[in-house]
Formats: sequence, C-alpha cells, structure tokens
Amino acid sequence: MSDTSWLRSKALLPFWVAVALLVDPQAPSGQMAFGEFGPKSAFADDDGGGGDDGGDDDGGGRSSSSSDRSGTVPRWSTRPFRTLTDRFLPRPPRRGGGRRAQRPVVPLPSRAPDQIVATGLSSAEIGRLQATGFTVLDRADIQLLGSELVRLRIPPNTPLEAARDLVIDAAPQSTADFVHYYRPGQEAECTGPHCAAAGLIGWPAHIGLPAGCGGNVTIGLIDTAINPAHAAFAKGRVEVLRLSDDGLPESGRQHGTAVAALLVGGADSRTPGLLPHARLIAIDAFHRGDRQDDRSDAYDLLRALDLLSMRGVQVTNMSLSGPANALLEQFVRRLAERGMVIVAAAGNGGPRAGPSYPAAYADVIAVTAVDRMKRPYRRAGRGEHIDLAAPGVGVWTAASVSGARSKTGTSFAAPFVAAAAALMKSANSTATAADIHDALGKSAEDLGAPGKDAVFGWGLLNARAACAVIPKKAT
Repeated sequence: MSDTSWLRSKALLPFWVAVALLVDPQAPSGQMAFGEFGPKSAFADDDGGGGDDGGDDDGGGRSSSSSDRSGTVPRWSTRPFRTLTDRFLPRPPRRGGGRRAQRPVVPLPSRAPDQIVATGLSSAEIGRLQATGFTVLDRADIQLLGSELVRLRIPPNTPLEAARDLVIDAAPQSTADFVHYYRPGQEAECTGPHCAAAGLIGWPAHIGLPAGCGGNVTIGLIDTAINPAHAAFAKGRVEVLRLSDDGLPESGRQHGTAVAALLVGGADSRTPGLLPHARLIAIDAFHRGDRQDDRSDAYDLLRALDLLSMRGVQVTNMSLSGPANALLEQFVRRLAERGMVIVAAAGNGGPRAGPSYPAAYADVIAVTAVDRMKRPYRRAGRGEHIDLAAPGVGVWTAASVSGARSKTGTSFAAPFVAAAAALMKSANSTATAADIHDALGKSAEDLGAPGKDAVFGWGLLNARAACAVIPKKAT
C-alpha cells in the first residue's frame, strides 16, 4: 500500500457516515431509518421462562416489538458512529482469542453428600454402626417389606461409597444405597396451537365409558406440592398428603397441580381431566432444595410408595426421574408383584441421556412424549426401556394458582397412560400389573420402526382399548 492510500480511506469517511445515518440494515427492504446495526436476539422455540402464573390461557401480556417506540429515547444518538468504528476500523483481538468463555453450569446434585438409606438392619446392627460414627437421622416402619427403613448420616471424613460398604458389611442381609435425589420433569412452555391430546389417543370419555369401566377408580400420585383450591378440583376427590419434613420449604405447585388436573380435573372446569370422577391420593414428597430446585429423595419416595400401597392404590403416576437406586428397584418389583401398576415419565434429558429411574425399571411403564403430529418430543429420553408414547407437547392443563396453560414434557405424557391403566384395572379387577403392562403394549399404535423401538416403545397409547376385557392367559 502507498504512503497516501490511507488518505483515500479517510476521504470516503463522510460518505459512509451519511449511509450509516440513513440506512438501517434491520429495516425492511427499501426503507431508510435510524437504527443500530447488529442482529436482534433470537430464542429457541421452547425456551420459556419464569413461572406459570403471570398470565392465563388468553394470551397474557403483550410482548414488545421494534415498532413500539412510544416513550423511548431515539436510538440514533451515538450508535451509528460506534458502528462505523466497528465496521471500518480494525479492532484488536480479544486476549486469549475467540469468544469470551462462558461460566460452566454446575449440575444439580444427584444424591445427598453424607447420607445412606437402608432396610433390613436389626437394632443391634444399628447400634454397632452408631458406635463407629453413624447417626440415625430418621426411621420408618415399612409395611411392604415388613422391616424398618433407616436414614443414616455417615461418619465424618468417610467417603460415601466406603460408608455404604460399611453398612453392607455390618449387615449382609440388608439393602443399602445412597440417598439419591429425584426431580419432576422440567417444563417447557408451548407457544403453538392448543393440542387436542385426548382425541389423539382416542380417549373413550368422548364417546362415553362403557358399563363396568371407570367406576370406583383410585389413582396414586407422587409429585410436588399441589394447589387443592384450584378450580379444577372444585368437585373432585383429591386428597393431598405432605410427606416431607415440615421444617423444609415447600416445593413449587406448578408441576404437581398440572399433573393432577390432567388426571382428575373437573369435567366442567377449564381443564377437564381424563378421569374427572376418579379419586386421587396425591403425596407431596418434594421440597425446595438449596439450589432452588424441587427435589425428593430415595427415603421419601420409598415412604410414599409404601403409604399408597397401604391405602390400596392400584395405579400410581410418577412424573419424576433420577438415578438408579437398589432400594427403589426392590420396592417397585415388590409392588408390581402385589398388583400395583406404576407409570413413570421417561425424562427430558434428551436422546443421548442415559436411562432415568424409576421409568427404566422393568416393572415400571416408561412413557415418552409425542406432539399432535405423532412426532417424538425432541428432549425426551430414549432407550430400550421405553414402553409407550402419549401426548406430551402442548398439553392443556391447570396452572398452579388459577387458570390454565399448555405444558410440554414427558411428565405430562405419563398421566395419559396412568389413566388408561386405571380404566383397564377397573374393567379387569383381577388383572395383574404385568397383564396390564402387556395389554397396553399390544394395543398401542405402532410408530417408528416396526415393533418395539427406542424412540416410541411399542407405540402411541391406544386408549380405545382401555376398557377392553383382558383375555386370560392359558395355564
């Protein structure tokens, strides 16, 4: 470049200033406007934020737009000149190069850092463990197992894995594991058209339930807190039991209220449920954690399942997920042997996530979510453990305080299968959990690859078959 080349660039600078003042690259073609350069913010299609009680089903507040300029300072004051420097004068590179590093997101804890849960310990064995530094935090008699469930704090400066091994060594006949945490599925708000989810699966309530089907149904629910004063439950039979320690902060009511309304919302409410005349025993086994997350743990889940078993519940919905746990696996197997059908959400960790529990246990019906076009929800978990698909994208249900909203996630697909299992149980009172599991799979509408697959399981729930009599197996 010659010694005077820079003069030519400076000579053109007034021209570019005039262009910058008159032309807004963001304005529609052919328009000239003052404006700042640079791309507008873009948001993913399901990145909803905040709680679910700021509005209602009528659209809520009005979002701001670039055309609404009332009461704002004109944006042309200094931006064009700053933009010119960005465009025509080279800027020094950032130190370290590339974009500024984002702070990594710290994952939520998967288990209590200093606790073990165990069953099958004798008083003498508990005493010996206490002598080595263990502390008994809580204990409960579990009718299902005929033994005591014990929550232990481990000795100081002892690794958690080593503490679990100490308990097993002290009582080889016991079952011990970590106090794993379980969380309700994260909700994603749906902004699309409202979905006629019940019609997608042919829910029989639209044509009337046949005689002998749907009467005297009791469903169990283990979830977050519920708002029993919501209009959806005004005429329902909803019993809410809080299981967590009164000293712990209550969990949020959004998730539990939405799931409960899907199951038993009043027929004449704005969010009619699948079984509006059914009885629901809802156990709030969650609390608000120190990371502001709603969580339950293995100890409370076991107590909740045992309580529902004692109340004679035959179908239980668990729209929650967490790690594998030896005691939880033992519980669900024993409950299935006693006839309880357990339905659980597959989880919203995404297609590459590992299995979520309790859904991945063989004795549990694992439910994934699909949209109104029968396409898989993009954040749903996948795997060979998936049993059935049900509507879970844009599902219309109750908000936590009043009104209603659309909800998305496998948490909101599971209640459709739980309700169908309840109908099937009412029409076949002697059917086992395995019978109902098998019948729901055989009657499903095959989606995806032929037969059972990792995306849809056996396929989309066919609720038209929910009241059919299950043929007895040959013996």
